[in-house]
Amino acid sequence: MPAAAAKPKPLPTQSTARRPVLLDMPYAPVEKRPLPPGRPREWYVTHNRRLKAMRLAIALLDLGVYVPHQASDEVIRHAAELIGVHPPSATTCHMVRALMRYSR
Repeated sequence: MPAAAAKPKPLPTQSTARRPVLLDMPYAPVEKRPLPPGRPREWYVTHNRRLKAMRLAIALLDLGVYVPHQASDEVIRHAAELIGVHPPSATTCHMVRALMRYSR
């Protein structure tokens, strides 16, 4: 294997889109509403994970990442840093790629 192939790819520092993309930085927070009471704790955890995955998927689209194989865990965590959310877990990163896969 050539030495150049073993070197990791750098994280994207700017958009790779073919046309200019205006990022709303920082992202405007969405108006929060209380969650429905009386559900099991696991429901709330999954709900919040899905919301975070959707926010990250949108941020990746804004950054020019359109297909799941481009969205490695490092790229997703970099996007999380850009939009100001805690770094996602491996499960959330998997969910982001699943959203991108099934949104076609």
